[in-house]
Amino acid sequence: MTIEFGMLGEIQAHVGGTAVDLGPARQRCVLAALLTDVNRAVPVDGLVSRVWGPHPLPGAKSTLYSYLSRLRQALAAADTLSSNATIDRRSGGYALHTDPDLVDLHLFHDLVGQARAAEDERAATLFKRALGLWRGQPFSTLDTPWFNSLRESLLEERHACLLDRNDVLLRLGRHTALLSELASCLDGHPLDERLAAQYMLALYRSGRTADALRCFDRTRRALTEELGSDPGPELRRRHQQILTNDPSIGAPSGTPALPPAGGASIASLQDRTLPRQLPSTGQFVGRSAQVTELNKSLGATGQHGGSAAVCVISGSGGVGKTSLAVHWAHGAMDRFPDGQLYVDLQGFSPFGEPLAPATAVRGFLDALGVDPRSIPADQQALTGLYRTLVADRRMLVVLDNAHDIAQVTALLPGGAGCTVLITSRHRLTGLAVTHGAHLLPLDVLTPYESRDLLGRHLGEGRLTADPVAVTAVLEHCAGLPLAISIAGARAAIGSGPTLAALAEELKDESARLDALDAGDLSINVRAVCRVSYRGLTDQAAEAFRLLGAVGRAPEIGLAAAAGLLGRPPAAARVTLRELETVHLVQQPSPNRYSMHDLVRLYAAERAVEDQMQESRERALRRLVDFYLHTGYACDLILSPFEHHALDLEPALDGVTLEPPADQSAVISWLRAEHAGLVAAQRVASLHGWDRLVLQLARVVDGYLWRQGRLHELLALWHTGLAAAERLGEGTALAWAHRRLAHACARAGRHDRAVHHADLALAAAEEATDVTEQARIHDVIAWSWARQGDDREALAHVRRTLQLQRQGGDPLAQANALNAVGWYEARLGEYRQALTHCEESLEIHRRQGFRDGEACTLDSLGFIAHAAGQHDRALAHYERALALFHDLGNFYEEANTLANLGDIHLALGRPTQARDQWRRAADLFRVQHRAEDAGRLDHKVAETID
Repeated sequence: MTIEFGMLGEIQAHVGGTAVDLGPARQRCVLAALLTDVNRAVPVDGLVSRVWGPHPLPGAKSTLYSYLSRLRQALAAADTLSSNATIDRRSGGYALHTDPDLVDLHLFHDLVGQARAAEDERAATLFKRALGLWRGQPFSTLDTPWFNSLRESLLEERHACLLDRNDVLLRLGRHTALLSELASCLDGHPLDERLAAQYMLALYRSGRTADALRCFDRTRRALTEELGSDPGPELRRRHQQILTNDPSIGAPSGTPALPPAGGASIASLQDRTLPRQLPSTGQFVGRSAQVTELNKSLGATGQHGGSAAVCVISGSGGVGKTSLAVHWAHGAMDRFPDGQLYVDLQGFSPFGEPLAPATAVRGFLDALGVDPRSIPADQQALTGLYRTLVADRRMLVVLDNAHDIAQVTALLPGGAGCTVLITSRHRLTGLAVTHGAHLLPLDVLTPYESRDLLGRHLGEGRLTADPVAVTAVLEHCAGLPLAISIAGARAAIGSGPTLAALAEELKDESARLDALDAGDLSINVRAVCRVSYRGLTDQAAEAFRLLGAVGRAPEIGLAAAAGLLGRPPAAARVTLRELETVHLVQQPSPNRYSMHDLVRLYAAERAVEDQMQESRERALRRLVDFYLHTGYACDLILSPFEHHALDLEPALDGVTLEPPADQSAVISWLRAEHAGLVAAQRVASLHGWDRLVLQLARVVDGYLWRQGRLHELLALWHTGLAAAERLGEGTALAWAHRRLAHACARAGRHDRAVHHADLALAAAEEATDVTEQARIHDVIAWSWARQGDDREALAHVRRTLQLQRQGGDPLAQANALNAVGWYEARLGEYRQALTHCEESLEIHRRQGFRDGEACTLDSLGFIAHAAGQHDRALAHYERALALFHDLGNFYEEANTLANLGDIHLALGRPTQARDQWRRAADLFRVQHRAEDAGRLDHKVAETID
């Protein structure tokens, strides 16, 4: 497949209908500058001038080279087979090589040239193709002298093409089909005499002589007021021909006369039954913000620059697009006294193909009272008659379930009094460019709206009678109106399940989609997903299946998805964009993708049924490899004193690894991806990849405890321990038992902590792993301290220090020195404590380990506080707090906040003390540390000014 480029509108590129990610706006400018001179070298200075203007910022050339490199990568990733588009360096600059006919700008020029040399019938077809390439104003977001000049030139060329096309169609007798477009075009070019003459001729041939003469008068006044001149000879001649009924300007022989019913319909529309085609609203709840947005965007008629107001409601199947559109339409009926037209375009119907635009137009003409015998067969004449009938009317047109832009274009009225409301699973972004459409993406219902909708089916009494079951049912329906309505309908019938039984049925993921089936082919969640799935390209369909195979995960990042798909990130982005376009995935933040729970279950079904097991497992292994290798690189930066080398196998081919380079980037990556790491461990466990299960637990452990995510930490290591037991290796068992002991101790489960610590120590001693023994003694100390025995804790951390000195790792020694100092201070041995903590601080700072520095500063704060040096203690605590916050170590941040409260109280600042304790208590509660939170709540209550 080849890459096709678009310049006649927003700069874009497509491969087989799938968009290529061309990067930021300025990078797309570089592409446009090359495409304008396709196959010819553009000097570097010329590119800089085109893209940045005559006075570029410093570094523009370096940025240009970066953009060129990224564009090369994007084009290569998009077209790996034929390589039909390449950017090459030449002595004279850079050139983009491709077939000019694959660039809409050059294809436009070629088609126009052919049309001007062809006979009228052929010319009409060529002009139509040429004008159909335009999607909007070129380079509308770019503002440099070169692009501004090019834009003006292209718009002039388009207008000239339009005028030539008009002459051809008028010679062919297609004046009726031209009327609406000529009127709209003349509104934008009121001084164009050639255009005015064409419109006058079309009006005259359509039997509207008076309107033709009025057009001449308007144009003459505009010329006089704007330019101080009279109409030219051609326009005056056309005026005279109309006044004298000159037979030379009559319709060509063989041209069908305007159907009498057409004119009659316009005149008598108010005498007929006005079209009221809106369906019933059904059960509708909530959406107040969206209704307000519709009111604002569609507004009053006549506020949209002489054209119809258009709004596109887009969203996934079953999300309630039609309900919202019809609800708003019923509420706004008084705005449209001339009627409301509605058609289901069947763009995503499970029963067949999308409705042909001509069929929809004929339905509208029938609703408008046109005699079927007078409806023209020609598509353009058909559309022209429809637009003529509604041109001066205040009407609402609802185009429901549209498949694409091409399907709705012929159904858009030209008159400013009309309003068009479109629903589609596609975003139809192009309509915002070509018709100024307002785009309204629709998400799932809020929890309150979901409960309200279920209540509409069952009544408030049943909801209040079993709130636990209601919560479970709504959780499993995940806010999807279709799912909630099906569940409500099933529970409402006499023989249906109780809410509790329905909740239990929905709990089973393997049967959930079966439970959300109303017994009708079109009214079940699986069918709704199937329609979107069957329209995907092969690559997008595979991506959809593989995302489902991953299982439950809140989000997946672009790099992880690229690993799953085995493609470069740029190519993966293009594929994901196709899924996003039909709302099978969402992008809640840049380069982060999520999938609705019910859609995910359907994708998982397709993964099993449509994907070879070997291919599926290889893709999942790539995902696990991506998370393991990137997570390990992060953990080496985050927890260097915990480091011991993991024997990782090389990542599979197709995995792109670009791990974060510093601690700040590591924290950001882990904040976004820790759930993905946990999901990867689950995938590895399900496939029996035990060593990977254990390794994944190791690399995410440090982040989870720093964040205070103790419940996740416990689950992580229960899974990790099971894998270690299956492996049966002493060091693996020691590590898993130790980390589980650590998690239990921090969660206040001290008996379990001691149990796992004892097992860990036995395994480490059997494996003669001195470093692991040292770490286990540190965990045992922590558990004893939480039980109030600081003396026993001190004995264990002294053993830790002794063993770490044998190992020779300076950071591990520094960590042990701080622990010894802390427990010595707790026991009142302040001089020794200060010596040990100061030695620890010096090592941490020398090694650049900020996390260890923060922990040691907290210890020094405690020592200074105990010695009555309150100002020094305050300084230590505040520095420690700042470091913990920057590092994302919320567990220790909470502890230091509690200590800060104590020092403020000692300094006679009870208000500040309470503030710090409250902040600490809030963090403790988030971390499920109820005992610590309760202790601080008591302090707050007992402390008075």
